[in-house]
Amino acid sequence: MVKTEMKGLDPEVTSDNALLASLGYKQELKRAFTPIELFGFGFSVSAIAPSVASVLVYSLPNGGSSAMIWGWAVSTVFLMFIAMAMAELGSSAPTSGGLYYWTYKFASPRFRNVLCWMVGYTNTISYITGVAGVDWSCATLIMAGVTIGSDGRFIPTVHQTFGVYCAVLASHGLVASCATKVIARLQYLFITINIALILVLVIGLPIATPGDLKNDAKYTFGNFTNLTPWPNGYAFILSFLAPLWTIGGFDVGVHISEEALNANVAVPWAIMSVTAIGCTLGFAVQIAVAFCMGPDTVSILSSPIQQPFATILLNSFGKHGMLAIWSFIFIALYMAGVSLLTSSSRQTFAFSRDGALPFSRFLYKINSFTGTPVRCVWFSTTCAGLLGLITFAGPAAAGALFTLGVIGQYVANSIPITTRWLGGQPFKKGPFNLGAFSLPVAIVAVLWMWFMTIVLLFPSFPDPNAETMNYSVVVLFGVLFLALAYYYLPYYGGRHWFKGPVSTIDGGAGEGDSDLGEKSEGHGSTQ
Repeated sequence: MVKTEMKGLDPEVTSDNALLASLGYKQELKRAFTPIELFGFGFSVSAIAPSVASVLVYSLPNGGSSAMIWGWAVSTVFLMFIAMAMAELGSSAPTSGGLYYWTYKFASPRFRNVLCWMVGYTNTISYITGVAGVDWSCATLIMAGVTIGSDGRFIPTVHQTFGVYCAVLASHGLVASCATKVIARLQYLFITINIALILVLVIGLPIATPGDLKNDAKYTFGNFTNLTPWPNGYAFILSFLAPLWTIGGFDVGVHISEEALNANVAVPWAIMSVTAIGCTLGFAVQIAVAFCMGPDTVSILSSPIQQPFATILLNSFGKHGMLAIWSFIFIALYMAGVSLLTSSSRQTFAFSRDGALPFSRFLYKINSFTGTPVRCVWFSTTCAGLLGLITFAGPAAAGALFTLGVIGQYVANSIPITTRWLGGQPFKKGPFNLGAFSLPVAIVAVLWMWFMTIVLLFPSFPDPNAETMNYSVVVLFGVLFLALAYYYLPYYGGRHWFKGPVSTIDGGAGEGDSDLGEKSEGHGSTQ
């Protein structure tokens, strides 16, 4: 069956399809992403300049210029450890299911079903949250531009910003529904705009900034301005959110691996290169901004524009120059939303293919015209729209869209890395392998993710109230509780029918995962 389907295909595609078949799945999506386009996909999600613009509000009050720079530098080291651990797994088993598939494959038989289930749901909601975070940033960027364009006469309300947010979401849904080839070719434009923006900030910002707003090296690298009620050490740790949110989504390329050429090489290459280049360029941007933002951090944060990065650009480039740059920052962030929603839809597609999501039979369908899972795109879009309602609870709740995206990813990422070493199952090495360094790298990566998960679940202020509490706790544990309750629900729960990844190949799974072909058809089966 599989051999017949592969006749007439490019040898590289045939090899990819055979690898996917060995993991238990037939080829359903079209392989159109080249390695460069796969890199562009991850690079556009990082969107260095727009991401720094979106989360500068979280690093500035937690230490000012020195926290921006040294917080980024410290985080970069650990981000590379996560990238290396994830790249190994992606090279070993490149499938759209990614994290939950690896969890099932490497966990002990006693716990693999429930762990696979929980990782799948955590990864799904974290991607939906990531889409919500990016699109909310798009909406606030638009409103900041309107405020500056009107010379401060227009101050947006949360209702108006939410309306723009819904419009951005809907447009993202339309673009992400396009054929794989269209999204793949767009990556060249994404790469070009993102690099151009970084050059403008690193080179143009110092040239345009007036002398009285330029900080000296001693202030830039050594000044620590803590505007929070937390101790300096803890405030510095909280500034890590900026690099963690910017350089995240290590598995975005994994989720489109079934649409990539030479996937077991291209996926780890994309993970490593996107992380390394993103960390380096982001560090350069942080230094440039820190040198050119002036010493008055309080005025930047209290500006009526409500967007610290926009205020800095306005001070340096003036109104018209700032708006020109701001429009390209919005475009780059908009592109990040397209890629993130695409990746989210592929995670939803894979999880519904294995029958785990409600309405899996409806969601697991490839559109005959575009060759993509359009229903999954709009499922993710709708869920992100509903999640955006949390912004009406105040700025702290809106901040949960950023922290929850990081926390959810770290919870989901750490489990397959851990089960690989503690599950007692064989690990088949891919072309990218760290050899003797695999275990030390995994330990550092997991400990760092657990540490930052705990930190990011704390409230922004001591003695929190309804406005200042950390809503990430509510959403994350709410999702985990509902997923676990659904799994253990009497008779209808997942433990009665969910058996992990389900083979879609006639006659069972391939030789790499023979147990995948032995699933009994349960309540959620898509077969």
